[in-house]
Amino acid sequence: MPDMLLELFSEEIPARMQARAAADLKKLVTDGLVEAGLTYESAGAFSTPRRLVLTVEGLLAESKPVREERKGPKVGAPEAALQGFLRSTGLTQDQLQIRDDKKGQVYFAVMEKPGRAASDIIAEVLEHAIRNFPWPKSMRWGAGSLRWVRPLHSILCILSAEDGAQVVPVTVDHLTSGNTTEGHRFMAPGRFAVTGFDDYCTKLRRAFVMLDPAEREAAIWQDAQNQAFASGLELVPDVGLLSEVAGLVEWPVVLLGRIGEDFLGLPAEVLQTSMKEHQKFFSVRNPKTGRIEGFVTVANRETADHGATILAGNNKVLSARLSDAKFFWENDLRTVAAKGLDGMGAGLASVTFHNKLGSQADRVLRIAALAREIAPMVGADPDLAEQAARVAKADLQSAMVGEFPELQGTMGGYYARAAGLPDAVADACKAHYSPLGPTDAVPSDPVSVAVALADKIDTLTGFWAIDEKPTGSKDPFALRRAALGVIRLILGNGVRTSLWDTIDFGMEIIRRPQLKALEESIVNQIVGDFEQGAEVAKEIVAFLSGVADSEIEQINSGLTAGIKARHIRGHAAKVAEYFVGQRSGIEWRSQFVPARDDLIAFFHDRLKVFLRDEGIRHDIIDACIAMPGNDDLTLLVNRARALNGFITSEDGTNLLQGFKRANNILTQAETKDGVEYSYGADVKFAETEAERALFAALDTAETTIKPAMEAEDFATAMAELAKLRAPIDAFFEAVQVNAESEIIRRNRLNLLHRIRAACAPVADLTKIEG
Repeated sequence: MPDMLLELFSEEIPARMQARAAADLKKLVTDGLVEAGLTYESAGAFSTPRRLVLTVEGLLAESKPVREERKGPKVGAPEAALQGFLRSTGLTQDQLQIRDDKKGQVYFAVMEKPGRAASDIIAEVLEHAIRNFPWPKSMRWGAGSLRWVRPLHSILCILSAEDGAQVVPVTVDHLTSGNTTEGHRFMAPGRFAVTGFDDYCTKLRRAFVMLDPAEREAAIWQDAQNQAFASGLELVPDVGLLSEVAGLVEWPVVLLGRIGEDFLGLPAEVLQTSMKEHQKFFSVRNPKTGRIEGFVTVANRETADHGATILAGNNKVLSARLSDAKFFWENDLRTVAAKGLDGMGAGLASVTFHNKLGSQADRVLRIAALAREIAPMVGADPDLAEQAARVAKADLQSAMVGEFPELQGTMGGYYARAAGLPDAVADACKAHYSPLGPTDAVPSDPVSVAVALADKIDTLTGFWAIDEKPTGSKDPFALRRAALGVIRLILGNGVRTSLWDTIDFGMEIIRRPQLKALEESIVNQIVGDFEQGAEVAKEIVAFLSGVADSEIEQINSGLTAGIKARHIRGHAAKVAEYFVGQRSGIEWRSQFVPARDDLIAFFHDRLKVFLRDEGIRHDIIDACIAMPGNDDLTLLVNRARALNGFITSEDGTNLLQGFKRANNILTQAETKDGVEYSYGADVKFAETEAERALFAALDTAETTIKPAMEAEDFATAMAELAKLRAPIDAFFEAVQVNAESEIIRRNRLNLLHRIRAACAPVADLTKIEG
């Protein structure tokens, strides 16, 4: 059984595309081989900056012959039906067989396809894969029609077996496959031939190429750690950067450098971000002080001076980059010292957040109001929460965040401390975007939690209010991430709050500018009418503001025009406030209540995704969502976790079956009889010991479940439910519910209702599947 080796050698492939490209190459080729009848034992794909490699072991030497029989139309069928069948099979009429069938004679097509050599199949599959490769971006070059991520230079494709290796003839435009490749661009120029995958790996290593990206990552990380340790420093972990750098080099050479003294005073995050984004450097810190004092760069070649020239050039470029960062830092500090953090953020009024939701300054005011509202729920000081929210976005106007947007929030924390603001405010500025992803830490300081919740809830209520919700896979405003952030903040800090009320408040804040504008227009109208002596304006003011007629006359006659206008405007404002508050209530409810309800449902959907990782099924969550208080996410999750543990136990599974049996019988009887059997079960009508035992068990369970649920002790309540399993099983084994006696039947149906009622406070078990 031969092995196949394929290499597609090109100009440098972007690091971010390499892993996906290797996986796509493996899937395209192996799927194509299997569809053509060539099975294999194993396959592996690799990538370097200049090559995609696929090895397939244990291939069949040729595909197996295939014999297919296909039934056609009846003999004597219309000519069009026969011709269509012939076209689909590729046969002529004299090649068809006629066989007897239940309904007469029928045409049959027998198609035999002989086996094909592996090399022929591979050549077809590879040409199709190369021409249809799913690069995110690709280019054409020269006169050919082939598109590739970068110019493709050569194709190596061989089949190797015990008797030697042969080239698989693959032709794509100007390229023809061979058995040669190249090593490192600088350290081993020139081509060399290979005879198989092992020979290929060995010769590549001699030509200074590490084929496996995992091996390059391990080599970089190990050497960087060793060099940092030898210098009394430690490497700052960065998995994403490690993967990217491993995709930039074929022969990694790790070099350790030092940051100039002039830049050591910069915040650690500034140094890390500048070195990572601009230079692809790893940061190295002093474990004693926590300062970033050095960097690690990875070269793609060995040099006679052991990298000294490379380090000198990198240091020169890094100094220029860090000089810019130092200028931004010092300039921002001067702005904070002169204007305060509020002054730094003054320009947010001219930055549009969304054309339907106003500027960033408008958003800051909304977040501040929300943070004050949320603060008592999370144990935060309302004044500090509001203060933190008002300055949390100020760093968006800083020069540093303008250069490095990923530092927003982080720089806000530094600038807040430089402005002399309380530590809780500075911490909230830094943490209010968190958590950004599933692995991001959740803030725990109360003020930080209040501002982070306010920030995300304002985003969600705002976009729901203007009907800009996620659709399908599209979520341009990251609203799913914001909802998951709210869930993690609430659950991670055990917050007990009503999302209904919080969302209502958030949407009310969005409405306030519209209401203010409406009030102002009403005030102007009333004042204008009043000054013209309109009697209806006098009556409205007198009635709704509580001003007596005599006072109205006194205002008219005894005050100067200027003072009179101020008095009238003040009373008119009361009228406008009353009018807007009363009359706009109907419009408010019709506009925002559906949006609020839909947003709550969105939170529930995100919660299902969140709890799925804990192994909690969606139907169990649905059973808890159906209960009162489902907008208290902490309560909802506590209930769902307890119910999940209960339902997945043996007692819980059996009790669920008993409950469903009781509920089905009861529902059918109530539908048939047109009455509700919900009252009057009496033990004196019990005829069997099983009935009496169930009565007693329900009496005991009800006295325990009710106080347990009031105390939100779900574990105790469900443990008590589990005790009902045996008496319910015994009841259904010994008792026929639909007895001949109407009194006994009604009593037993009412007893079934008690089973349903005993389970009802825990969860809606009708929503649980199985």
